[in-house]
Amino acid sequence: MRLIKIVLADDHVLVREGMMNVLSVRPEMKVVAQASSAAEVMKIVTSTDIDCLLLDLALPDRDGIDLVKAIRLRHKDLPILILSMYPEEQYAMRALKAGANGYLNKSTTSVELIAAIQKVASKSKYISPKVAELLAEDIGKTSSLVGHEQLSDREYQYMVMAASGLTITEIAEKMALSAKTVSMYRSRALKKMNMRTTAALTNYAIKNNLLA
Repeated sequence: MRLIKIVLADDHVLVREGMMNVLSVRPEMKVVAQASSAAEVMKIVTSTDIDCLLLDLALPDRDGIDLVKAIRLRHKDLPILILSMYPEEQYAMRALKAGANGYLNKSTTSVELIAAIQKVASKSKYISPKVAELLAEDIGKTSSLVGHEQLSDREYQYMVMAASGLTITEIAEKMALSAKTVSMYRSRALKKMNMRTTAALTNYAIKNNLLA
């Protein structure tokens, strides 16, 4: 029986403990390391032989989509499974396009989690029914991007955080950027969305179910 070596990356201890409880009953799976920050993740994946990185997108020191892209630059074949509090509509497509092998919401069952880990550890993609629906919708779209689809990952992240009620200063802290840079993303997002105020972005995000 092939052993699947797993790294758990989540900044909440209780979440990691819960994952450990789920995985500990599987003889073919072993958690070889845990991380609570993006910096720790990068250090671990560089120095440890693993078969699956179980990654939360909301780590405190780096945007999760950026982290996936950074990992892909150095480790093209490392299986990455996203396990996030954010609904699939919000980040699944962006995570997959960045290089993730699968995306699950934290409301998933332990049975689906185990199946997803087994799938990505075998170097395959794990596509949940919800993500499959989103992929089908994406294929059916025209080549011209509309609405929030035309935003960059950073601009999109700004919009979601702003719509959640965070100030520019708070967003800058979470994104590890300067307030000036965040303000630039705000201006770009407003321009691309043909809007004038953050309130308009917030209304759009709520109407399109982009908030967790």
